[in-house]
Amino acid sequence: MESLELPLTTERLRLRPHRTSDAEALLPIHSREDVARYLLKDPWTAEAAETEIVKRLPRTGLATESRALALVIETAEGLDAIAGSRVIGDIGLWLEDGGDQKAEIGWTLDPAAGGHGFATEAAIAVLGVAFGHYGLHRVVAQMDARNTASAKLARRIGMRQEAHLRKDWWSKGEWTDTLIFGMLSTDRQTA
Repeated sequence: MESLELPLTTERLRLRPHRTSDAEALLPIHSREDVARYLLKDPWTAEAAETEIVKRLPRTGLATESRALALVIETAEGLDAIAGSRVIGDIGLWLEDGGDQKAEIGWTLDPAAGGHGFATEAAIAVLGVAFGHYGLHRVVAQMDARNTASAKLARRIGMRQEAHLRKDWWSKGEWTDTLIFGMLSTDRQTA
């Protein structure tokens, strides 16, 4: 696998590697109860934010030792007239099962930035890298079934719902359902 040139840019976004200062920028998003409810981790504290960002710093591509790509979703210059650009979430892609043909994608977006197609734009860009740059065979997205916004996003970007696992995951004191979406490289070519 070849290394990936970063940042990725779209019409309105810049997807870039994490840097230490992102702990402060992502804390207001990941500390929200309504966001963390569907994630595997509890709402972030300042300390947890720093720990999480340190873990993400080396995740700069599937061809690296981390076998993962963790990117900050940032609005492009000029979209935010006050700040120039701002962090609105993060997105990741990581190889699974020890091979190099299947990966999982995941995303988190600030609810305040929702409804503008930013998550869709970011996910399409990362899927483009997964299939176009890395030549993957399959990408999956797994999510808490109550996370209807993520399920809608998965469908919008062309992923197919492949499973609804009932009460299969113990999360934050309760059994939750999991939705699994998948996309093959051939699906991507016909989408």
